[in-house]
Amino acid sequence: MRVDAVFEGGGMKGIALIGAITAMEQHGYQWESVAGTSAGSIVAALLAAGYRHLELREIFETLNFLQFLKRKGWSKIPYLGSCYNLLVQKGLYPSDEIERFVSQLLRKKGIRTFGDLPKEKLRIIASDISAGTMLTLPDDLPDFEIVPETFPIAKAVRMSCAIPYFFQPNFLYKKKIPHIIVDGGLLSNFPVWLFDSKEKPLWPTFGFRLNDGAVPVRPQTVKSLYGLSKALLMTMMDAHDRFHVKKAEAVRTVFIPTKGYSAIDFHLSAVQRQELFDSGKKAAEDFLDKWDFNKYVTAFRSEKNNSFLV
Repeated sequence: MRVDAVFEGGGMKGIALIGAITAMEQHGYQWESVAGTSAGSIVAALLAAGYRHLELREIFETLNFLQFLKRKGWSKIPYLGSCYNLLVQKGLYPSDEIERFVSQLLRKKGIRTFGDLPKEKLRIIASDISAGTMLTLPDDLPDFEIVPETFPIAKAVRMSCAIPYFFQPNFLYKKKIPHIIVDGGLLSNFPVWLFDSKEKPLWPTFGFRLNDGAVPVRPQTVKSLYGLSKALLMTMMDAHDRFHVKKAEAVRTVFIPTKGYSAIDFHLSAVQRQELFDSGKKAAEDFLDKWDFNKYVTAFRSEKNNSFLV
């Protein structure tokens, strides 16, 4: 059965999404249109390019996440380098390694720009903090005088993954005015409605959320500028995890427990990665055991219950 999917971000916790994808594909679901935020944008881009669960698992099982934390020049100097990056570059680490990583994987499938994919196949969610709005790429690119078909997918993913304070932000220009573009999850964006229309759907859209439910907020020790930045980041990410999802969206969302791991746990061991993978797979299997597309359509997408799309 065909399915549209929206993948939420969560940094390193995104490994759990691979487990959920595995369960979906093993149950015979085929990806139609996909969208993603932050780490979910990496997954969505690779699915749109043709990667499937076995390939994705191999990639993320062996991936050295520390490769995304490279510094250049004298920004490598302990403490001083961090201060310089935060105050001048607006983030501890450049995000170009993320773009390079995604670009290399896409090239193996013959994909570079949005124009290399069927129209409507892929949507990447980012946050325009200059305007205070959600960005849907490539749809919103004409607002910045950019032809959507020419824009590199890996660059859009880089924008969506730019966790504030941690990764340096990116810029788009509207009438020569710079707009700061960061992590798509900053504005609590979980647009499971992205592929909805007023017509009765022929196949479902599933959302995939990384959420620890009632796990207590982790106390943060603040003893330096770096510590302050990390505390601010973790507060933002924890608040995002507790963001409420409306009932019409919750019934078609796979909620994946992430075992208390942080979005910036770049040192995850093989055992921890397996734990996240297993959690995602079980969550998706439990969801599919209860899912009934016809009941969903009757309850939320019949003519009298379609008002939430207006």
